[in-house]
Amino acid sequence: MVRCGGQATIPVVAAVGSVVPVLHAEVVASITSKSAGPGTRASIDEFTESTSAAVTKVGGAARGTAIIILNPAEPPTIMRDTVLAVTDRFDDGARADVESAVLRQIAAVAECVPGYRLKQAVRFTDEGDELDPPVPSTRRSGRYTSITVILEVTGVAMYLPAYAGNLDIMTSAAVRTAEHLVTVRREGAT
Repeated sequence: MVRCGGQATIPVVAAVGSVVPVLHAEVVASITSKSAGPGTRASIDEFTESTSAAVTKVGGAARGTAIIILNPAEPPTIMRDTVLAVTDRFDDGARADVESAVLRQIAAVAECVPGYRLKQAVRFTDEGDELDPPVPSTRRSGRYTSITVILEVTGVAMYLPAYAGNLDIMTSAAVRTAEHLVTVRREGAT
């Protein structure tokens, strides 16, 4: 199963990609260091590699990058995730479609993870003629649009603190997977 940053961001990359092709997606997960146990700390490289791969294989981006930040701030910070998706320039009508797809996806994730929400409005920025660095398999001349989505994941604070949203999203993903497996097995038994 992909880690917390991927659980939070890959659905957004897929939502953008359902409307326009994503040439490059960069995801940044910022979690409080208090909610990062020894397993997370020992496997930062694995996090970046597996999440980057999932951004392309599951999220559908042509290229993906993942970054994790362990924030030592006191008081502990809430999990924040940023998605930057780069696409070919597209018209204003498609912007509304992209925003709508992102908002639908956020609502779907929030059904399983109550503290998952959009932190600020989806932002569109038109870029210059070259993508730096260029996307190798899709190098094109022309202009690009960057789509920025900033998310926040607050834990429900039943057993873990509210700042442990990264653990809540993983637990929610595990529960959803288990429920799906039970359903599949029941259907196979009948």
